[in-house]
Amino acid sequence: MDASTPSFRAQCFINGAWVNADSGATLAVNNPATGEIIGHVPDMGANETRRAIEAAAAAFPLWRDTPVAQRAQILRRMGQLMLEEQERLARIMTIEQGKPLAESRGEIAYGASYFDWFADESRRIYGDIIPGPADRRLFVIQQPIGVVGAITPWNFPNAMLARKMAAALAAGCTMVAKPSELTPFSALELADLATRAGVPAGVFNIVTTNDAAVVGGELTHHPLVRKITFTGSTAVGRLLLEQASEHIQKCSMELGGNAPLIVFEDADLDRAVAGAMATKYRNAGQVCIAANRFLAHASIADKFAEKLAAASAALKVGDGLKDGVAIGPLISPAAVEKVERHIADAVAHGARLLSGGARHALGGTFFQPTVLTNVSADSLICHEETFGPVAPIMTFQTEEEALRLANATPFGLASYFYSTDIARVFRVAERLETGMVGVNETAISTAIAPFGGVKYSGLGREGSRYGVEEYLEKKYICLGGMKSSDDMK
Repeated sequence: MDASTPSFRAQCFINGAWVNADSGATLAVNNPATGEIIGHVPDMGANETRRAIEAAAAAFPLWRDTPVAQRAQILRRMGQLMLEEQERLARIMTIEQGKPLAESRGEIAYGASYFDWFADESRRIYGDIIPGPADRRLFVIQQPIGVVGAITPWNFPNAMLARKMAAALAAGCTMVAKPSELTPFSALELADLATRAGVPAGVFNIVTTNDAAVVGGELTHHPLVRKITFTGSTAVGRLLLEQASEHIQKCSMELGGNAPLIVFEDADLDRAVAGAMATKYRNAGQVCIAANRFLAHASIADKFAEKLAAASAALKVGDGLKDGVAIGPLISPAAVEKVERHIADAVAHGARLLSGGARHALGGTFFQPTVLTNVSADSLICHEETFGPVAPIMTFQTEEEALRLANATPFGLASYFYSTDIARVFRVAERLETGMVGVNETAISTAIAPFGGVKYSGLGREGSRYGVEEYLEKKYICLGGMKSSDDMK
């Protein structure tokens, strides 16, 4: 690495202090583009996690009672610091995660937007007055739930934590976060910025580990933790839900996806191709809301596939720090093997390879952007989340068939479709079984709108005015003895 390489924090953050694992154990973090070890972080366990939880519990009364205007000021400052440090944070992310530097810069800005948004939302945590009997007054107030355990993934190591952290702190909660062991440095930087922004000791804590089961188990089994928020696979989410049942912890789960992208015969084809490129190849396809299945009307399927294949073949693959790179490496050898397995299975079911389809000449975990046509609905790629740069295209004849194919999955995070028929726009949007729908648009993620899915894709929503509600409890207060003086006579 050259002199422009940023430094990496080598300790975790508990109760306002940078600390090592009790055992002194560490875990290595690799650059997926080069395989080089870029640094080490503490490999912590149950004891350190317990101390972080206790620190968060001790800090909760102070943070809960901090005036809303002061909390909002701290959150806004947090977002400002992220933007001021955007280039450095982006370089850290690209080195540990692999995505192109331009995408990393965008993620930092996206993460910062949540602090700005929830700084304002903290001022809008309203209650209600309920009309009741003449001798009583009925009130509903909203209060922070308490200590939050947050578990975040490697594919968006800044933004996934930022939107949980911003909402939780806006509500008045405190947090213990466990980032992915593959990308811990971006999370640790947020702890540093939080201190600089004025977040008190104990309010935000980070524990890194190579044993997610131990740390996750401590978060779900500890009675002081009242809320679990998780982004990751459905399998892990299901396990966390089972564990959280012990203490009836409130849970938010942003889980796996299998997003369809439908191109109807009346679509603006160039716009559809541009949208498909944006949602399929961002972060090398390692995005929970990436289009995983493409459904094109038979009358335009060949033309759509040709345009998509040509655009895909023009993408530059390489180290995310280099100019012009559009697709970085996949996160691990296992990720490459999954992509290969999905392509081989699709071809075995009759699919035709239109472009790509193999590991890139760069070696390592680089993979060619790939387009498949004539894909069978029975293919593995249509039922599992690929998490790689592969666009499988199926065809359909009618709107009903398109909807049947799109909804033929237990997942329901996001979906997309392209059409210029306004009646169809509302009809299809309402019938797609997903928590989010992009119509003639695939850039749907924003701090001001609710993010989340249905079915096996999760519980709850992040972002928007709904996001802060995930960290609040409603309390009903009944005030009696309100008879008037005339009634007392």
